[in-house]
Amino acid sequence: MGTTSVRALESLPTDEPAHGWSGSTSILIAPGHQFRHVDAMLTNFHLPRSTLLALVGAFVGLDRLKELYAMAQRDGYRFYSFGDAMLIV
Repeated sequence: MGTTSVRALESLPTDEPAHGWSGSTSILIAPGHQFRHVDAMLTNFHLPRSTLLALVGAFVGLDRLKELYAMAQRDGYRFYSFGDAMLIV
C-alpha cells in the first residue's frame, strides 16, 4: 500500500466500533509515530521536505531513510510520482 492508504489505516482506532468506520483524517505521520496497523509499504521516492518523506522516515527511521535515498541516487533510480518505487517491510 502507499502513503495515502497508510494514513487512512493509521487513523483507525484500535478497537472496532459497533457500526463500522467512517470519517476523515488530518493525521500527520512523522518520525516518532508509533505504527499500529501497518507493517509494510510500497511507495515512490518522494521530494525532500515533504510530508510523504516524513511518513517514510517515520516508518524506516531517519538513518535508514538517508541510506536508501543515497543508494537510489547512486544507482540512478527515478524520483517523484512517475519514478521508481520501493517495498519497505
